[in-house]
Amino acid sequence: MKETSKVRKIAFVGDHLPRKCGIATFTSDLLAAVAGAYPQSQCLAVSVNDIPGGYAYPEVVRFEIEEQDLSSYLRAADFLNISNVDIVCLQHEFGIFGGPAGGHILALLRELRMPVVTTLHTVLREPKADQRRVMEGLISLSTRLVVMADRGRQMLQEIYAAPPAKIDLIPHGIPDVGFVDPTYFKDQFGVEGKIVLLTFGLLSPNKGIENVLQALPQIVAEFPEVVYIVLGATHPNELREHGEAYRLSLEILAQKKKVEKNVIFYNEFVDLEHLKEFIGAADLYITPYLNPAQITSGTLAYAFGAGKAVVSTPYWHAAELLADDRGVLVPFGDAPAIAREVTGLLRDDTRRHAMRKNAYRIGREMVWSNVAQMYMRSFECSRLEVAAKPRKSLAAKTLDQKPRELPHVRLSHLTRMTDSTGVFQHAVFSVPNFSEGYCTDDNARAFVLAVLLGELGEDAECARTLATTTAAFLHHAFDCKTKRFHNHLSFGRRWLDERGSEDCQGRALWALGIGVGRSPFRSFQMMAGQLFAQALAALTGFTSPRAWAFGLIGIHEYLRRLSGDSLVNQTRETLTSRLMEHFDASAHPDWQWFEEELSYDNAKLAHALILSGQATAQPKVLERGLTALRWLTELQMSDKGHFRPIGSNGFYRRGGTRASFDQQPIDAQATVSACLEAYRATSDFWWYEHAQRAFDWFIGWNDLGLELYSPETGGCRDGLHVDRVNGNQGAESTLAFLLSLVEMRLAQNMLTSFREPIAVEE
Repeated sequence: MKETSKVRKIAFVGDHLPRKCGIATFTSDLLAAVAGAYPQSQCLAVSVNDIPGGYAYPEVVRFEIEEQDLSSYLRAADFLNISNVDIVCLQHEFGIFGGPAGGHILALLRELRMPVVTTLHTVLREPKADQRRVMEGLISLSTRLVVMADRGRQMLQEIYAAPPAKIDLIPHGIPDVGFVDPTYFKDQFGVEGKIVLLTFGLLSPNKGIENVLQALPQIVAEFPEVVYIVLGATHPNELREHGEAYRLSLEILAQKKKVEKNVIFYNEFVDLEHLKEFIGAADLYITPYLNPAQITSGTLAYAFGAGKAVVSTPYWHAAELLADDRGVLVPFGDAPAIAREVTGLLRDDTRRHAMRKNAYRIGREMVWSNVAQMYMRSFECSRLEVAAKPRKSLAAKTLDQKPRELPHVRLSHLTRMTDSTGVFQHAVFSVPNFSEGYCTDDNARAFVLAVLLGELGEDAECARTLATTTAAFLHHAFDCKTKRFHNHLSFGRRWLDERGSEDCQGRALWALGIGVGRSPFRSFQMMAGQLFAQALAALTGFTSPRAWAFGLIGIHEYLRRLSGDSLVNQTRETLTSRLMEHFDASAHPDWQWFEEELSYDNAKLAHALILSGQATAQPKVLERGLTALRWLTELQMSDKGHFRPIGSNGFYRRGGTRASFDQQPIDAQATVSACLEAYRATSDFWWYEHAQRAFDWFIGWNDLGLELYSPETGGCRDGLHVDRVNGNQGAESTLAFLLSLVEMRLAQNMLTSFREPIAVEE
């Protein structure tokens, strides 16, 4: 008998088959179950793509979101709002959405005008700051929350202060299969007469399969007819990063243990019908996972509900589901315990079959038809809860209520300016100028850009290539004897200087610090960390405040990951004190600055103090940085309200005449970066607005009303003269624009995801 409900249109947001992941399988199964149980309710899906071009989705997927593109989340919200959707059912897992800790999804939720029921596939016991912000945002923006284990419900209340009345406990759905003797299915896989142990799911190193392989010799010694089937393709993320290295390591381990005749790998992502047959053939199911904090396991639920005896490590879902002799728990990473419990169950038919029947009986409550009814009750409750609340207006947003449209990141010109050695310094218009060669300054900037592009999720392959090339350049530029970086390299790959400037050393340390603190790739972290350690000592012997500032920014980035490094912390303390002393020696009521002259990259000095003061909890240091930056920012604002940097044609000495031209892109970039850091430190929106003003200088809001950024080439012109722009598009200017754009995009993503919207009520 089909059920009825007043909920007419339901949108399921998450991954969807044919994408190969557990969330995609769950979303597809849940949608099908609800649609099957409630045929009068229209069900559709909004799916997230993690690869260019997406997937060959079925018709039920009505809208696609590009994982790292914030604007596509906002477009998805518009689609849902105008489609008269009654309920949005969100499937949440931190790894499937873009932005810091997947925060882009909050931008979508903030725009929705219907109830949201969020299924939490992960509840973290010790969240990082961004993960906590995302979880708290989900709790606030969701009408109801669904967890699949009682442990999840407790943690939501104890760790995240979620209202108990808002939480529904609904088990992971499973297919409804019969209680069948495993022998019925074994001939399909050529294992008739064998004892079948099974593990299935996408392969990755956290699955712990190596522990079962290490246990297998002891099991086979007593039960030589045992065969261990490992079913599942390698996880797509693992495949992209490491290929089949993990699977190969498992095969090698099986050979070393001399059990290769007892192991079968099925490197496939099988459909549901085939999966049911594999599960049906199993005598024992094993989940040897290594992560205790796993709150949900679909593979465990499927095997348990099919009436399989289960041996598992005690991750949270397993500990709860297999309690009261519904399965067997073994310690994490304990191969002898796996061997002991598997052989014990194979010897004791009575206990094993009792365990199977107990699991199958309880599993009837978890079949998808029952789970669909539980979800529909949650949907209906959510509609009742919001019925009495004022409804959000569909009024269009004014410009101050929605994020600014920023240009797309185009790396075409930078790619043309880069060869296998590194980034060329200069260009003749948009053509690389080989005769001027390369410099460490620009390759350091390019490495920083590559790491930030990785955070943004833009052009991942191009960013990885750029990071590799520029990291290699920095490594080559470092002289192990002098502990200094060369700066200028000829096109013929010959160094033209004995050592680079102090500022060059500071910029290189900035880049290396970023590599240690933010790069997700271990190889970059290690290379950057080794160079950083060797190059840091020279910094305290320098006299350039800009070198100190760049070094302090690099130190801050380095300490993101290696905060316990006492030498680096001591260096930060020394350089911070020096900058403070410089300010005290030079500052006057009408000149709130570190030096008697404003020259280039000025905002970096204030930026360094803001970072260091905030990180070390020194209010005086932070306030000094903010004071200096506010003075500089107001000085660099024209009467018409646009950004006007200090001109490089004479700079500006205290008491002298300020140079209005030539205005340089690096000054706009330094101001963008420093103002964004001030905004993060204070939450004062004034700073964000001035970062936006400095960025707008690139795209025409300047003294001449001319664009420095060229959308046609993807490059940036080298400066603003008194009557024209400099037509050359060199590396320094192009990187200044791209760094500014990426930083603005990252900040806008954070602002859009986490900032409370302006309420508009009818």
